[in-house]
Amino acid sequence: MPDNKSNINSVVTIRFSGDSGDGMQLTGNQFTENSAIFGNDIATFPDFPAEIRAPAGSLAGVSSFQLQFSSKIIHTPGDELDVLVAMNPAALKVHLQDLK
Repeated sequence: MPDNKSNINSVVTIRFSGDSGDGMQLTGNQFTENSAIFGNDIATFPDFPAEIRAPAGSLAGVSSFQLQFSSKIIHTPGDELDVLVAMNPAALKVHLQDLK
């Protein structure tokens, strides 16, 4: 008989990452709004390159949006990632070391 217990994290840190202009800030904002609608406490950290328009696929052009959400009170956007959504190889290379 299968075990019906589930492993539920009380705190989750997720980062959306891709080229600047890929919609990572929009995706992060939408995810944040939906998390808040479900009553979660949230902390966010948008991160975008200083370059006005870095070449697509370059490490310097990676844009990201990190958020931590929880059913409990949190104070920071998190240090290590539970989930990384990388839209291209450059984003994966830049942020892979931040995964737990």
